[in-house]
Amino acid sequence: MVTTPAFRRLPRAVREQQMLDAAVRVFSRRGYHGASMDEIAEKAGISKPMVYAYLGSKEELFVACLHREGTRMVEAIAGAAAPDLPADERLWRGLRAFFGFVGAHRDGWSVLYRQARGEPPFVDELTMMRARMIEVVAGMLDNALRTEGREVAETELEVVAYALVGATESLADWLADHPEADPETTATRMMNAAWLGAGQLLRGITWHPPAA
Repeated sequence: MVTTPAFRRLPRAVREQQMLDAAVRVFSRRGYHGASMDEIAEKAGISKPMVYAYLGSKEELFVACLHREGTRMVEAIAGAAAPDLPADERLWRGLRAFFGFVGAHRDGWSVLYRQARGEPPFVDELTMMRARMIEVVAGMLDNALRTEGREVAETELEVVAYALVGATESLADWLADHPEADPETTATRMMNAAWLGAGQLLRGITWHPPAA
């Protein structure tokens, strides 16, 4: 006698997370245009109409994935270090949290910084997320320096934050393609490359081109 498994009802929030987990995996591998709602529903173990009912259209689902992964990433960085730590340790902990996120959520990173780029409907979303990340890094540096009784011009902090975020994103792409790489070792490499320059700049030590 063949029996049909009983459908287990789950809280809406749990079901939505299952759908987002499946969607992130599919979008990461297929890209936005190549992904299908049928495959996402199959990976989530639910019907396609349920995906539409819970999270809307394919575009709305992709935006929901961006929001979730972006929020996870920013929260990981922002919560990584106490404000009373020295500037270098705050940056180190932020980098370790960031690369830890990328190492643990490679599909999420792919959706955020690969699949969303170049897709007009999502450029604004990605720009806002990146701006939040730069704001977090700049604030982290500013708070740490203030605890040492020092202040740096807002423009200098912003420039350093942009440079650090850009370099970190590039190294994160490398980490995403190398599953054998250790996120903490990668964070240490980034710290060595970035802090030796950033630390001096924030202390007012700058390089000047030779006179003509």
